[in-house]
Amino acid sequence: MQAYWGEIAALLTAVFWTVTSMAFESAGKKVGSLAVNLIRLVIAFFIYSAYTQVTRGMWFPFDANAYQWFWLVASGIVGFVIGDLLLFQAFVVIGARISMLMMAMTPPFTAFISYFVLDEVLSLSNWIGMAITLCGISMVILKREAGPLNGEKKIRKRLTSAYSVPGILLALGGALGQATGLVMSKKGMGDYDAFAASQIRVMSGIVGFAILLLVLKRYHRVWAALKNISAMKRITLGSFFGPFLGVSFSLIAIQNTKAGIAATIMAIVPVLIIPPAILIFKEKVNWKEIIGAVITVIGVAIFFV
Repeated sequence: MQAYWGEIAALLTAVFWTVTSMAFESAGKKVGSLAVNLIRLVIAFFIYSAYTQVTRGMWFPFDANAYQWFWLVASGIVGFVIGDLLLFQAFVVIGARISMLMMAMTPPFTAFISYFVLDEVLSLSNWIGMAITLCGISMVILKREAGPLNGEKKIRKRLTSAYSVPGILLALGGALGQATGLVMSKKGMGDYDAFAASQIRVMSGIVGFAILLLVLKRYHRVWAALKNISAMKRITLGSFFGPFLGVSFSLIAIQNTKAGIAATIMAIVPVLIIPPAILIFKEKVNWKEIIGAVITVIGVAIFFV
């Protein structure tokens, strides 16, 4: 078990992200994705401060060096501000279930970036696992549609998206942001405490979203969100399982295994999210989507072979 600690941490991350994605989808539809992003990071910062004060004897990462600060701050801006902003808007447009399915694109992005930045080379079985994962995603988001092809009168079947293309592109942007943030985190973190490293990332995210809200003049939405008791309950729940537990365990995962492997295991959220999507959000899930999600998990399982 100890040999697979990185993979186990990645699996726990997937569970935590399942909870947080459902919570943030609901909250985002009530008060908007920008307000949710800032509030959840502020809540997470105080959770980190309390935790690190107990475990490390300091509420702030005073012991991080300049190199770690640079890469972790950059990781927070790319991963939280850019990546999560796109992902949370995708939650609103196409829902958490399909958005998290698209986030399974994070592993190929991570592997490609880490090849150049971290000199990590994945094995043939790793690439096969990712290819199978992508097949599962394609099965869910693509469908055949009858219609004229290239202006011809003859009706032909063609592949098209079963979901909003802008929503899918937003989720893909979130996957790219998360992949880049993961690689930056691994490069800057080294053997530094994962929770303290996450706290630095959260702080940079808070500053980034605060500036964004001021520039867009949408800060009034934060005050409106704080007054919405129902939304705040969901944001608080999501903050604990997402920016605190989820992000920290994702960093533990990449500390103990290859970034591409960790990212692929984290991508099983699409399967984990199906039961709550049906029971809580009353979504209609067809067999093709379930099979596609299962194929995605099979692709992840190959990493343990």
